[in-house]
Amino acid sequence: MDSFLNLLLQDTITMMAIVDPLGVSAIMLSLLGQSATKEDVSKIAFKSTMTIIIAFFVVLISGNFLLKLFGIEIDSLKVMGGIVLLLMSIKMVNGLSESKNQTKEERVEAQGHEDFSIIPLAIPITFGPGIFATVVILRNQTEGLSSLIAFIISYLVVALAVYLAFRNSIYIRKYLGITGSKIISRLMGLIVGAIAVQFIVSGLSVLIKEFM
Repeated sequence: MDSFLNLLLQDTITMMAIVDPLGVSAIMLSLLGQSATKEDVSKIAFKSTMTIIIAFFVVLISGNFLLKLFGIEIDSLKVMGGIVLLLMSIKMVNGLSESKNQTKEERVEAQGHEDFSIIPLAIPITFGPGIFATVVILRNQTEGLSSLIAFIISYLVVALAVYLAFRNSIYIRKYLGITGSKIISRLMGLIVGAIAVQFIVSGLSVLIKEFM
């Protein structure tokens, strides 16, 4: 029971830091038009959350197949995934976000669509390359049914956090403010950076032994 709870807590913290619900909720607000209502926000939150849950199960089921199809070793993915996460963490620590990298035309286009909850909000902003690589790596580290169940539950907890952050994004921005959101995102960035280093070191240690 203790090992199950430890796995659940560890996987939840890992994926929560990578997804960063508060950070992506700020991006959602930047894509929303000024005339958006609470009902609009609720619909977007629900659709985005369902999309990232479906994406998770697709990756969970087909991740190993894709690795075998392209002949990719899991340790190679650890290194590459770690590099992606490391770049993400540097952006988070420096206070940079995807929304700041968008051009004015992209923002206008996003606001012009009736529904951006699936693309780009859910994929690739919320469920991007970083969490994709992490899901595949953590899936390969699961041993037995109990660890797999803990892994699935931990992601569903993260998805619930995303839903709550999206649905209450207006209130979160009001109470935390820009400074509070930046502080939390930077703290998450430090955690993501530490996870990235672990992935890189773990993958490199195995690859170096194989080639020596």
